[in-house]
Order: sequence, then C-alpha cells, then structure tokens
Amino acid sequence: DVLVQDWLYWGKYGWNAIKFDEERYPRPKEMVDQLHEKDLHMVISVWSKFGENTDVYKRMAGKSLLIRGDTWMDFFNPQARTAFWSELKNGIFEKGMDGWWMDASEPEYDALKGRQTFLGNGESLRNAYPLYVTQAMYEGQRATTDRKRVVILTRSAFAGQQRYGAASWSGDISANWITLQRQIPAGLSFSMSGIPYWTTDVGGFFRPKDQYTSEAYHELLIRWFEYGTFCPIFRVHGYQSNAEIWNYGQQVEDILRQYDDLRYRLMPYIYSAAWRVTKNGETLMRSLPLEFSSDKLASQISDQFMFGEALLINPVTKEGAKERTLYLPAGHDWIDFWTGKRVRGGQSIAAEAPLNRIPIYARAGSIIPFGPHAESTSAKADPIELRIYAGAPGKFTLYEDQGDSYDYEHGAYSEIPIEWDDRAGQLTIGTRRGRFPRMLERRTFRVVVVRDERGTGVASSLEPDATIEYAGKSTSVRIRSGQ
Repeated sequence: DVLVQDWLYWGKYGWNAIKFDEERYPRPKEMVDQLHEKDLHMVISVWSKFGENTDVYKRMAGKSLLIRGDTWMDFFNPQARTAFWSELKNGIFEKGMDGWWMDASEPEYDALKGRQTFLGNGESLRNAYPLYVTQAMYEGQRATTDRKRVVILTRSAFAGQQRYGAASWSGDISANWITLQRQIPAGLSFSMSGIPYWTTDVGGFFRPKDQYTSEAYHELLIRWFEYGTFCPIFRVHGYQSNAEIWNYGQQVEDILRQYDDLRYRLMPYIYSAAWRVTKNGETLMRSLPLEFSSDKLASQISDQFMFGEALLINPVTKEGAKERTLYLPAGHDWIDFWTGKRVRGGQSIAAEAPLNRIPIYARAGSIIPFGPHAESTSAKADPIELRIYAGAPGKFTLYEDQGDSYDYEHGAYSEIPIEWDDRAGQLTIGTRRGRFPRMLERRTFRVVVVRDERGTGVASSLEPDATIEYAGKSTSVRIRSGQ
C-alpha cells in the first residue's frame, strides 16, 4: 500500500536536490513514520540529473561523476553509482523511505547523444542506462540493510533489470481508448521479455480538464481500473490530477472500490504467484500464446491474458461496450467468476460486460485462496476462503513470509500445499513446510466449491461447504456439494 511523493519536494534547493524543502516538509521523517503507523508505505520520485544550482550537482561535478557536458549521472561509472546512493541514503532513505520512483531513466532529452561515458560512446550505450540506474539503487540499499526490500519503479528498462527489484510502467500516456488497448499487448510483451513486474498509469497520465465530471472519461477510467486490477503492480497516476477514487462521483467510486476490494482479497493468491516469479522465473501476466502453445487459436490473441495460473482476464477496451467477444482456450472447462457458470473451452463466446464487470474466467481445477476484506496488505490472511473450481484435479501452494525483509533468502518462509481430487471430491491441505517469525500458527480455511451463484464475485461466501481449522498438520475433507 503505497503513497507516492512526486517531484518538486525539493523546492528552493533546486532540481533533484535530494533533500526536502523545510517550508513545505518541516518534519519529513515524522511524516513517513505517521504513514507507517497507518499501514502505508512511501515511495519518492528521484531523477538521475541535478539542477546546476544544487549542492549535490556541485559535488558530483567536482568528482567528474556526471556525463561530460551534461547534468545527468554517469551510472556506467561504479564510483558514480556508489556516490548517487550515498546521497540518497543520507538525504532521504534514512528518513524511513520505502521505495524509489526513478523517473526519466532513459535518460530523456537525448542526454547521451554525442556524449562519452565511462564505458564509451553514449549513443551505443543509451538503452542500457536504466539497467545501471537500478543497479545503483539495488546494490546501494542491499549493502545498507537487509531489513527492507528494494522497491523500484522505473520509467525505462533493459534486459536483466528484474534482478534489481525493479518494476516498470508504460510512461506518460494519454487518456483514450486506443492507448488503453495498446497497454495489454505491451504489458504481455514486457513480461515475455523476462521482466515480470509491469504497470500503467491507470486512467492515463494526460487527462482531460473535465475529468471529474465527464461521463465519457469516467467510463474509460473504470475500464482501465478494471484492467489495472490484474496488472502485476496496481497503481493510479495522472498529471496534475487528484486521482483518489472518491473524486469522480458516487457511481465511479462504488465500482472502483469493488475492484480495489477484489485486489486485496486476492492477495494470498497474488503473493503466492509472486513467490513463483522469484523462485521459478514465472510471470504474473501470462500471454495465451505461451500459456496454451498447442492451441492455434490462442496463439493469435493479444488482448486477453492469464493472471497467475488460474484466472483468464478479458479487459473491455471499446467505448460503450456491454459485452465482449473472448476466446476460451481448448483443453479446459472455464468457470465464470461472477456467476459460477461452467463453459467448455475451445470456443469464442460473447460475455456480458456491463460497466461494473470485466469478464473473468477461472480454469477448471484451480484453487484460489481469497483473504478477508482488508484495507492493508499487512492484514493477516485469516480466515481464508478457499474457492475450488471443480471439473479437473488441481494443486496450489500457499506461500507466506514476513512481507518485508530478505530473511526469505535464508529460509524464513512457509508453504502450505493444497490439492483437490476432483474424482473423489476431496480436498487435502498438506503439512506446512517452513516457518518465520510471527507466523500464524493456526488459521481457518472456509472451503467453497464454486457453482452457479455460489462462491462467486467479490463478496465473501456466507455458507462454505466445509470449514477446516488448520494448525500445520495435513488434513483432508470430502465435499458433497450440490454441483
């Protein structure tokens, strides 16, 4: 849960001075501490260049750590990377900052054109510049502490950047339907390149002046928000915008709150999938051509995707649409997330898509853990509603750890294997593997076999098919449902 401080916090000290203007931020550490008390994290915008009137520019220039003839850091120089992190550590990180928004990390304005860098000709090296920017941040913070995970959002990327805790977004994009449509294949291509964490400015960066009252824009915002719910990083941002969801009227707020709630309820599923990204090199957004490589029809589709292994996401990207045509990959049955209706794969269908509903289908055999309704990712996932999408055998591993440290690298995490025997109608929650400090020793699983109008939508199921009080030992239950 992140609140982002954009640029200009440096005020009178000049561009990217790596310090807060005390007139506007008299007690920045106290501010960050108060956010932490509210279960919020704070990320701050940092650029790779400096105003020539800043003290940090003078220090960097004096050490010849800038691109010659410009104000941008020469991140190709190891000494420059170390010096840049040292400035951030002393000026910002020690105030409790949780993450970094590395803006303009291309770098922009052709800053390397005709320039020489530590490694050679700038024009030849420009595409790799953001890789070295994120390397500076990651290696600097890791050397400082292992108690806080590195979180970087960078506007540009290069192959291999995923190892530096970096996510990227699609840049300063316009708010229109064509741009929304383009985000889907762009994000899938980005993921297939090996960089798994992708996001967009939900609602567009450049927005109309009447964004708070325009019904036409509200429709676009809602559809974009629905898509953004299933991006690896879910975030809203806009230029000179008060982008909080309550600024667009009650109807918009009600719909956006529903998807915000869904994202939080899916956190056990998402966090477990994120573990597989780290452990196995998987992705959260999964393209149909790769996921269903033997299905020729699926290989032609770029506007649908799997979110994790279970959920088929079908964004609505046409203005005024009340339904959308989508393809259900062959070899599986698919269950409508909203109704529980089962549909055979290998066919195209016209799915209902009123303004408050993005078509979502779960692959038969999927097991999806839903956490309780929450307002923070720090909330304990107990009880868990375990939705079983019957029709095929299935497995899922629930992963948990402390949430923010690198102790998991040393084995401080737990895995709970879960298996569904479709023929026998039996669910087995296996013996927990591993442990970590402040782990839930006991928890409740409320098991629901999804069917027509049961175990559907965002709301919690009121009457589970079975309730399991779990204390870490293997337990099984047979479920005789009316499916």
